[in-house]
Amino acid sequence: MAVSSEMIETRMSAFREACACRGVKVTHQRLEIYRELTSSEEHPDADAICQGVRNRVPTISRDTVYRNLKMLAEHGLISIVGMSHERLRFDANMELHYHFVCVRCGLIRDFYSQNLDNIDFPAEAVAFGDPVSLHLEVKGVCRTCRSLADSSS
Repeated sequence: MAVSSEMIETRMSAFREACACRGVKVTHQRLEIYRELTSSEEHPDADAICQGVRNRVPTISRDTVYRNLKMLAEHGLISIVGMSHERLRFDANMELHYHFVCVRCGLIRDFYSQNLDNIDFPAEAVAFGDPVSLHLEVKGVCRTCRSLADSSS
């Protein structure tokens, strides 16, 4: 499912405002990196983002994309999801949401849950300090991989 152009523009506007609030300079390259990321529901890795941005900014280097993604994550403007042994994947959706991760193909999809939104930080975590966020990732087998497994049985 594609991200609507309205949602992309809403996120781009929010990104500009968030950058201003955090003192992060809004450059053409950063905008294009963020546009590529926010245009996808795939939670792309840095290489996929770089390839997409190069369609609009052919001279952008892979290093520039990596450095900017890292910096944007450090400033809380994007998040790193699905930390696997293979590669980091990124998410521009900064609304409260959760992830379903397929353990076979690596698909990552957002989902929303009012039940989970109301979870308090566990006292055991609070004992270490002041938590600022809670990330939930549900791992399982996606419908496509399940169908492939069922059809090969």
